[in-house]
Amino acid sequence: MKQNYRWMVVVLILACLLLSACQQDSGEVAEEDHPITVEHLEGKDPTRETLTEEAAKRLDMQTAPVRDEQVNGVQRKVIPYAAVLYDTQGATWVYISPEPLTFIRTSVVVDDIDGDTAILSDGPAAGTAVVTVGATELYGAEIEFEEE
Repeated sequence: MKQNYRWMVVVLILACLLLSACQQDSGEVAEEDHPITVEHLEGKDPTRETLTEEAAKRLDMQTAPVRDEQVNGVQRKVIPYAAVLYDTQGATWVYISPEPLTFIRTSVVVDDIDGDTAILSDGPAAGTAVVTVGATELYGAEIEFEEE
């Protein structure tokens, strides 16, 4: 009877070793499995980032349109202040979303801040969607890819 148990233990150990050798290394990620793709652009807009649908859901990406409003009797572009990003040199940026799951970092000039509204002297056209939730994660992904 003892010999039967020994053989069963040996068979179980061999089976475990064989199964563990067949498993794929979880540290390897195929290129197409990345939740974000970062492209560096020429000209005024520095990057275009494309997210997978799953990544956009996880980040709860939200946008709001650039609006034209009367501010002190003058027609001005306004956006939610939550859309404004500052880089390490103090430059101001927003991410626009020209199409679903695609985001482009674009320079803006903030003239004034009134509560949760940023008044722009230069920026995207009225109606352009700017990211209000998830912009810092996009910027972080962009900076991470620059270091690689």
